[in-house]
Amino acid sequence: MARFRIDIEYDGGPYFGWQRQATHHSVQAALETAIAAFSGEEVTLFGAGRTDTGVHALAQVAHFNLSREWTARTVQNAINAHLAMAEETVAVIEAAQVPDDFDARFSAKARHYLYRIHNRRPPLTVDRAHAWHVAAPLDAEAMHEAAQRLVGTHDFTTFRAAQCQAKSPIKTLEKLDVTRNGEFVEIRASARSFLHNQVRSFAGTLKRVGEGGWSADDVTRALEARDRKACGPVAPPHGLYLTRVDY
Repeated sequence: MARFRIDIEYDGGPYFGWQRQATHHSVQAALETAIAAFSGEEVTLFGAGRTDTGVHALAQVAHFNLSREWTARTVQNAINAHLAMAEETVAVIEAAQVPDDFDARFSAKARHYLYRIHNRRPPLTVDRAHAWHVAAPLDAEAMHEAAQRLVGTHDFTTFRAAQCQAKSPIKTLEKLDVTRNGEFVEIRASARSFLHNQVRSFAGTLKRVGEGGWSADDVTRALEARDRKACGPVAPPHGLYLTRVDY
């Protein structure tokens, strides 16, 4: 028995999220089908995080077991070949054989996300499915200042989805930075783990600050309310990217 780690890039637009579903196509299902096609084995793939419908990844991490010995290069190339034949928007960017105790989810020490806002008046073309289009000018510095009110260990009930399955709303947010890069406002978040819709909830709330509708104090009040109704709008999924997982 050999355990493999794969680092995965995908455009989440065509998929109903990471997790395998009975009625809709998912990233997990696309990969499991490709693995079975070359190895002849039905496997279960375990991912570092369950990205939602439409969310992208630059470096998702997953692990799976195969009974036959394969080289990591063969695993990577074979999976990619079958993904390409199936016209999936998924690619394995790296593969490695790892110890049996490696777990893509539970061994992770930190997860890093990027939320991209394309801040310009003209409509988007190339970035239409890969960034949130906000036409009104945004004050990235004010957004960054407000974001610092959320860093640290807090009860993030305000910023979690109603269907979130986490046992506790208390999380430690290591970083929440907002910077401007030309027409783009980029929000970067880092933590050991996140609640369902937490980063998108941050993005929607901080966008309200950038437009001048909220202040940093309003963000603090929303956090302290511990009430989902106090949150700003939830940003759309297509602006969100899982960029890295640390082990």
